Amino acid sequence: MEMIEISALLLVLLAVLLGTGVWIAISLLAVGFVGMHFVGGGIPTGSVLATTIWGNSASWTLGALPLFIWMGEILFRTRMSDEMFRGLAPWLNWLPGRLLHVNVVGCGIFAAVSGSSAATCATIGKMALPELNKRGYNSSLAIGSLAGSGTLGLLIPPSIPMVVYAVTANVSVLQVFLAGFIPGALVMLLYSGYIVIWSLMNPKLTPPRDPVLPFREKLQQSAKLIPCLLLIVGVFLSLLLGIATATECAAWGVTGA
Repeated sequence: MEMIEISALLLVLLAVLLGTGVWIAISLLAVGFVGMHFVGGGIPTGSVLATTIWGNSASWTLGALPLFIWMGEILFRTRMSDEMFRGLAPWLNWLPGRLLHVNVVGCGIFAAVSGSSAATCATIGKMALPELNKRGYNSSLAIGSLAGSGTLGLLIPPSIPMVVYAVTANVSVLQVFLAGFIPGALVMLLYSGYIVIWSLMNPKLTPPRDPVLPFREKLQQSAKLIPCLLLIVGVFLSLLLGIATATECAAWGVTGA
């Protein structure tokens, strides 16, 4: 068979497997086996599979992946997401757009914990959307700001796709992480800026401001977020200052969580 025909066959096979609900990992494995059968030139598939699995599982760099995921899972189990809205709302309520900014800042914080856009969007959405709907915020902007801010998990370290890209492209995970900080912060500012402009142009669609809380009460409501923020700052200051590698920082993060 020609290479174009083989490629088309593999693409169709992958689409069929994914469309029938087969797990992604098994689908990719099956497509790889079929592809090696056609173009492998007699190379033993089992040996290649064993070498590839061992090489990836023994990678020091990829060891950061499960550790960062573990850190995010530990913090998630501490009900941090439930406390996030209560902790952020008093500080963001003065901005035009009011509590819509909780979506942006909350997604940024949780992205720095989980490294996953899907987990960020699901967690913050579960926490923020019911509260925003209860207060009468515009549902389109509430969902839109959440959908946009949820992608911060791709930009803000410890982004899981960043680790995979760094290993695949054979570049430093630390440098890739450092390259994600400023773009992630700029995206957060752009989202918040859009919310501010939209709210100023549509004042009738923005609910009134919640009662202003005393400074001491604000601190009390945010107290449960402080350990999480200190953990995030400590882990990534270690990265920025070159004190530890990404994998070592991930291990410290798990220990701190």
